[in-house]
Amino acid sequence: MQDYIIRPVKENDLGELLLLISEHADFERVPSDPAPNKGKLMKALFDPPVKLNCWVVEQQGKLTGYASFTFDFSTWDAADFMYMDCLYLREGSRGNGIGAAIIKKLYQVARERNCINIQWQTPAFNEPAIRFYHKNHAVSKSKVRFYLKVTHDDTTTLNA
Repeated sequence: MQDYIIRPVKENDLGELLLLISEHADFERVPSDPAPNKGKLMKALFDPPVKLNCWVVEQQGKLTGYASFTFDFSTWDAADFMYMDCLYLREGSRGNGIGAAIIKKLYQVARERNCINIQWQTPAFNEPAIRFYHKNHAVSKSKVRFYLKVTHDDTTTLNA
C-alpha cells in the first residue's frame, strides 16, 4: 500500500512548494531564494495558458517532493518533447518507489501528448540520481549547459 499521493499542485500549496524549491536549489548547490518569484510562479502554474506543469508528492498531509515539466519542440527531431525541469524528493522520501512512480506518470503524459522523448538534466555530482535515472531506462548525454543572463538595463554588453 502506498503512503503517498502524486497530484497536481494547488494554489494553497505554493508556500510549501517554495520551500521544496529552495531545498532543491540548496541540494544542487545553487544559490536561490524563490520567495521573490512567488507571483510569477503562481501565474505560470495557474493562469491560462499554463506555462509550467507541476505535481507534488503528499505524504501524511505534508508535501515531500515535486516534479515540474513543460512541453517544447525539438528542431532536430521535428517533434514535441517533454522537458522535466525539476524532480526533487526530500531525503526521507527517496528510495521507496516515489521517484519511479513520478517517472512512470511523466512517461504516460508524454505518450498521451505524442512526445518523442522526455529530456532533463542533473548535476554531474548527483551520482545517486544518475544511477536512479539509468535504472529507470534513461540514456545520458554528455553536454555542458550554458545560460546567458538577460538584463533589462544597460549593464551587459555582448562582444558580438
